[in-house]
Amino acid sequence: MSPKPVVYRQRARRDIDEARERYLSEASAAVALRFVDALELAFERMGEHPSSGSPRYASVLGIAGLRSWNVTGFPYLVFAVEEEDVVNVWRVLHTSSDIAAWLQEP
Repeated sequence: MSPKPVVYRQRARRDIDEARERYLSEASAAVALRFVDALELAFERMGEHPSSGSPRYASVLGIAGLRSWNVTGFPYLVFAVEEEDVVNVWRVLHTSSDIAAWLQEP
């Protein structure tokens, strides 16, 4: 079976841009690049094994099919839902953020 394409909601793209910019301003370009590389690996794993993410937040937040994946080496979680033909990334959030509150953001 071939991997599913990973697509990103607009808010997920903003999350990624904001995190990358934070690493650029508060750490270094090298750290920001490692973050992007770690995200790309997470997205690759998600496409290859979409059911491998943790379903923990699906029940907590009441969103059927929601799964989360760690971004290796960084305090971020990727939230996505597997659809018929794609894996749809909803958000990329820092682990210290209010995970439940993100649902109310557009």
